[in-house]
Amino acid sequence: MQIPYKIMLLFGTRAEALKLIPVIRLMRHQPDKWQPVIVTTAQQQHQSQLLQAIERFKIQPDFNLDVAGAPEYDLVEQLSKLLHDLNNVMKASQPDMLLVAGDATTSLAASLVSFYHHLPLGHVEAGLRTYDKNLPFPDEMHRRLTDDLADLYFAPTTRARDNLLAEHHPAQQIYVTGNTSIDAVREALSTEFHSPLLDQLPADHRVIVLTMRRPESVGAPMKRVFHTMRDIVQTNPDVELIYPVIANPEIMDLANEILGDQERIHLVKQLPHRDFLNLAARSTLIITDSGSIQEEAPALHKPVLLLREKTERPEAVDAGVVRIVGTDPTTIQQAVFELLNNHRVYRKIASAPNPFGDGHASEQILEIIDRYLSAKE
Repeated sequence: MQIPYKIMLLFGTRAEALKLIPVIRLMRHQPDKWQPVIVTTAQQQHQSQLLQAIERFKIQPDFNLDVAGAPEYDLVEQLSKLLHDLNNVMKASQPDMLLVAGDATTSLAASLVSFYHHLPLGHVEAGLRTYDKNLPFPDEMHRRLTDDLADLYFAPTTRARDNLLAEHHPAQQIYVTGNTSIDAVREALSTEFHSPLLDQLPADHRVIVLTMRRPESVGAPMKRVFHTMRDIVQTNPDVELIYPVIANPEIMDLANEILGDQERIHLVKQLPHRDFLNLAARSTLIITDSGSIQEEAPALHKPVLLLREKTERPEAVDAGVVRIVGTDPTTIQQAVFELLNNHRVYRKIASAPNPFGDGHASEQILEIIDRYLSAKE
């Protein structure tokens, strides 16, 4: 009888968790083949969001490495603490393989520790690139360094695969699987979803969902966007703006100062991921500085205006579902005006195919890991 493969899955943010939870759930259905070892590494700013995500799926971490003792925005201190703690966890659990997702500090720390322990590393969402080490910061360098140390690359798209090939990563270890975030979207959408906020809005009003929270957005860029969104709502009497505000004092203060007490602008607490996806599915368009939403929106058939200068997901731009607008007020206003008023353009975007997969990435990933580990025996 085969002993189940012990796979260590590591995440410290909600975004990472949501990409690995579909894999964990599949593992649970095959206990004779898989033994997941779950390690969480939540920073203080991500703690409540991460707990919210894993509690919904009844996931209990085997190891909880609290790095909140390190200064919240001191990345060097966080990485140092993670390396020390992960080294101890690795010695205690002796996994067959590590699996990480995306580009957070956890992924970088796990890749270094796996390398020093001569353990194979799988990277979900490998190959994303802007080729600007500072945009987004520090994500771009985290993902590049993780790929340099990985053994299996689960690229979401052919473009991500081509990036890896251009960097001379072994072709036989690169697999185009789609993105597990689409697996999560497929499971989260519900025809039975009801929102008290949406239920009270006029049926003929259009909803714009705004998310803005990245560190590089805080300050002048965020002020420009908030003023622009207020102007858009004021000049379009059938438009409602919903902004789930992250619990960051500086962002909350700016949002209340510029968007608070405005007619048809709704500042709400950050939503559970399932609720956010169902809200977004009922919106007209999404304006965001997020990375994950660029993947999720095509599955929802919703246009996205991206509040960045560059994206590591150009497939969404090529497919037409994401448009880069930065934080320039005129560019944002023109893009919103076109999507609200040009029905031909809107329909073209809403019907575009999803470049990030069909919602079955997790199944492919486990099949590949099974073959890889079986060949090593």
